[in-house]
Amino acid sequence: MTEPKQGQQIQVQLDPKVGEGIYSNLALISHSPAEFFVDFARYLPGLPKAVVQARIIMTPAHAKHLLNALKDNVERYEKNFGEIQMPG
Repeated sequence: MTEPKQGQQIQVQLDPKVGEGIYSNLALISHSPAEFFVDFARYLPGLPKAVVQARIIMTPAHAKHLLNALKDNVERYEKNFGEIQMPG
Protein backbone atom coordinates (compact mmCIF):
# COMPACT_ATOMS: atom_id res chain seq x y z
CA MET A 1 0.00 0.00 0.00
CA THR A 2 1.39 3.37 -1.00
CA GLU A 3 1.11 6.32 1.39
CA PRO A 4 0.40 9.73 -0.15
CA LYS A 5 3.38 12.08 -0.17
CA GLN A 6 3.56 14.83 2.48
CA GLY A 7 1.22 17.66 1.52
CA GLN A 8 -0.40 15.70 -1.31
CA GLN A 9 -4.19 16.07 -1.45
CA ILE A 10 -6.26 12.94 -1.98
CA GLN A 11 -9.98 12.67 -2.52
CA VAL A 12 -11.81 10.38 -0.12
CA GLN A 13 -15.19 8.96 -1.10
CA LEU A 14 -17.59 8.11 1.73
CA ASP A 15 -20.34 5.68 0.84
CA PRO A 16 -23.63 6.73 2.52
CA LYS A 17 -23.99 3.35 4.27
CA VAL A 18 -20.46 3.55 5.65
CA GLY A 19 -21.10 7.19 6.58
CA GLU A 20 -23.85 6.07 8.97
CA GLY A 21 -21.08 4.64 11.14
CA ILE A 22 -21.24 1.94 13.77
CA TYR A 23 -21.23 2.25 17.55
CA SER A 24 -18.36 0.69 19.48
CA ASN A 25 -17.62 0.89 23.19
CA LEU A 26 -14.78 -1.63 23.17
CA ALA A 27 -11.64 -1.85 21.01
CA LEU A 28 -9.32 -4.84 20.99
CA ILE A 29 -5.88 -4.47 19.41
CA SER A 30 -3.42 -7.18 18.41
CA HIS A 31 -0.55 -7.42 15.96
CA SER A 32 1.70 -9.68 13.96
CA PRO A 33 5.13 -8.73 12.60
CA ALA A 34 3.46 -7.34 9.46
CA GLU A 35 0.06 -5.98 10.55
CA PHE A 36 -2.01 -4.44 13.32
CA PHE A 37 -5.58 -5.64 13.89
CA VAL A 38 -8.14 -3.38 15.54
CA ASP A 39 -11.48 -4.99 16.39
CA PHE A 40 -14.28 -2.58 17.27
CA ALA A 41 -16.92 -4.29 19.40
CA ARG A 42 -20.15 -3.40 21.12
CA TYR A 43 -20.64 -4.64 24.67
CA LEU A 44 -24.14 -4.50 26.10
CA PRO A 45 -24.57 -4.97 29.86
CA GLY A 46 -26.29 -8.20 30.77
CA LEU A 47 -25.12 -10.06 27.67
CA PRO A 48 -22.45 -12.75 28.00
CA LYS A 49 -20.21 -11.47 25.19
CA ALA A 50 -19.23 -8.44 23.13
CA VAL A 51 -19.91 -8.58 19.39
CA VAL A 52 -17.24 -7.36 16.96
CA GLN A 53 -18.79 -4.81 14.60
CA ALA A 54 -15.73 -4.15 12.42
CA ARG A 55 -12.12 -5.27 12.04
CA ILE A 56 -9.54 -2.89 10.61
CA ILE A 57 -6.19 -4.32 9.47
CA MET A 58 -3.29 -1.94 8.83
CA THR A 59 0.47 -1.77 8.44
CA PRO A 60 2.61 -0.91 11.47
CA ALA A 61 3.45 2.47 9.88
CA HIS A 62 -0.23 3.27 9.39
CA ALA A 63 -0.95 2.20 12.99
CA LYS A 64 1.63 4.72 14.16
CA HIS A 65 0.07 7.44 11.97
CA LEU A 66 -3.32 6.58 13.52
CA LEU A 67 -1.86 6.74 17.04
CA ASN A 68 -0.45 10.22 16.37
CA ALA A 69 -3.69 11.43 14.75
CA LEU A 70 -5.76 10.17 17.71
CA LYS A 71 -3.38 11.83 20.18
CA ASP A 72 -3.59 15.16 18.32
CA ASN A 73 -7.38 14.99 18.11
CA VAL A 74 -7.83 14.09 21.79
CA GLU A 75 -5.60 17.03 22.74
CA ARG A 76 -7.68 19.40 20.57
CA TYR A 77 -10.92 17.97 21.97
CA GLU A 78 -9.77 18.49 25.56
CA LYS A 79 -8.61 22.02 24.76
CA ASN A 80 -12.11 22.85 23.46
CA PHE A 81 -14.30 20.82 25.82
CA GLY A 82 -12.23 20.01 28.90
CA GLU A 83 -10.41 16.93 30.07
CA ILE A 84 -11.99 13.58 29.23
CA GLN A 85 -12.79 11.81 32.50
CA MET A 86 -11.93 8.11 32.56
CA PRO A 87 -14.39 5.88 34.46
CA GLY A 88 -13.19 4.00 37.52
